[in-house]
Amino acid sequence: MKKYIKNTLDTYLCDAASDSPAPGGGSVSALAGALACSMGEMAANFTTGKKKFANVREDVEKSLDKLKSARRKLSALIDEDALAYSAVTDAQTLPKNTEEEKKCRKLKLKEALEGAMRVPLDIMRQCGSVAEEAQNLAQKANPYLITDVGVCAIMAEAACAAGRLNVEVNLKYLKDPQIESDVRREVTVLCDRTAAARKRVLDAVFEKL
Repeated sequence: MKKYIKNTLDTYLCDAASDSPAPGGGSVSALAGALACSMGEMAANFTTGKKKFANVREDVEKSLDKLKSARRKLSALIDEDALAYSAVTDAQTLPKNTEEEKKCRKLKLKEALEGAMRVPLDIMRQCGSVAEEAQNLAQKANPYLITDVGVCAIMAEAACAAGRLNVEVNLKYLKDPQIESDVRREVTVLCDRTAAARKRVLDAVFEKL
């Protein structure tokens, strides 16, 4: 399987547009989240080291470090989502002629579906943190970059909401009530968290425009 993070953007976009099932929505969600990080990082980099913003340098550098870390994780998840999907399709092709084969297939499929659900959940978690760092930057970063901070927040929320769809579809087929209950609770919190942060960021953006 291709390592998209090391490939060209055009290759990724063409493959995502093709009739191949991967990269799909989960991978695209991770890419959107990584792009959100890059916009937040740019705003932070235009702030740190500038005498004018010396009083907020430490706080902005902390946000910069967190966004760099989130971007690395989300970049890895671009490919991990495609691999997780492949694990599901591989499990679906396992033989089911005997009771033993059926049992083995069912177990492998459950493991694969849980893995495929965990990747977009991780994307959502990262995006929740990214949106909150954007909130910090909206108040402290170089105001000339305020619209880029707004893009960071919008993209983070969109990536989180998109990731939710992939969590939900895997939960549907996983059919595990306990996992479903725990994950749905966390998913709701993460979506509310990113939406609230995005709203606060955009309030700050339009106030400064």
